[in-house]
Amino acid sequence: MAVTETREITLSDSPSGKLQTQNFALSTTPLAEPGDGELLIRLLYISIDAANRAWMQGRTYRDQVLPGTKMAGGALGQVVVSNHPGFKAGDLVEGDMGWCEHVVLPGDAVAKRTQRGPLTHLLSILGITGKTAYFGMLKIGAPKKGETVVVSAAAGAVGSVAGQLAKTHGARVVGIAGSDRKCQWLTDELGFDAAINYNKEPVVKALKQAAPDGVDVFFDNVGGDIFEGVLFRMNMRGRIVCCGAVSQYDTETPTHGPRGVPGLFVTKRLKIEGFIVSDFADQFAQAEAELAGFAAQSHIKVAEDIVEGLENAPQALVGLLGGENLGKRLVHVADPQG
Repeated sequence: MAVTETREITLSDSPSGKLQTQNFALSTTPLAEPGDGELLIRLLYISIDAANRAWMQGRTYRDQVLPGTKMAGGALGQVVVSNHPGFKAGDLVEGDMGWCEHVVLPGDAVAKRTQRGPLTHLLSILGITGKTAYFGMLKIGAPKKGETVVVSAAAGAVGSVAGQLAKTHGARVVGIAGSDRKCQWLTDELGFDAAINYNKEPVVKALKQAAPDGVDVFFDNVGGDIFEGVLFRMNMRGRIVCCGAVSQYDTETPTHGPRGVPGLFVTKRLKIEGFIVSDFADQFAQAEAELAGFAAQSHIKVAEDIVEGLENAPQALVGLLGGENLGKRLVHVADPQG
């Protein structure tokens, strides 16, 4: 086997307060030869997600990332050597490969992918990001024509797709973001009907103008004060989709829980539902086909924010948590071969 070692990024210590690049270390480590049923995989792109930060805080839907271990993360790779009957050299695969250049994994730990459009789409619109937006918005939020939908972290990977999906179903969509630049991008480029910069005015006050008829569906990626602000503008029998709580991930002192619970939920008969994308695994093929169609017909504009080089993955995550990105943030590790 030609590849005998790999560069990888480990979590050197658990962050205290906001995440910093100093919490990570880059090293070169030996790489075992793949055994029976295993694959040697070259990573092409790493997915950078706010959830990466949450994994450092304790067990969630996956084990905690502990100091001294390779940083976990979803990635797209290419098989270099296969000892598994279901894969061959050159196949594209997706899975939790971590932050590294090469990895040896059981074939059963990854999923084979077929390229449809740009390669990066397999981790953005056709990947976990697009599917999360698809199932959260369309299956749980279920917006109807003429309803008002609000999306927090709307300029991020999931939020930007979720808002555009609501538009395809005839809803009026309001995005919440953290800068004027992002708000203008949402309205001018993605077709949102309005956008709110939460750093300039309270969300409750801004929603009175941006959503004068109230809110029917709230797709929440943030939690905290923004969740509370939208809660007070929800309409009777509104639906709240809880996708994430990024405002709570990168801090030692999470904000208070939203006021108005359970009172507003009872009086307004609100429905709130949290989810993770794997809940809908049996519907992935259908979702991917529909999302590919939306992208091909330009009903959804695919926004990708690509950082070059494995060594820059820590800064890519720190920057994402600080709101640098527009759309899906990826780290480009290598180009496919063959």
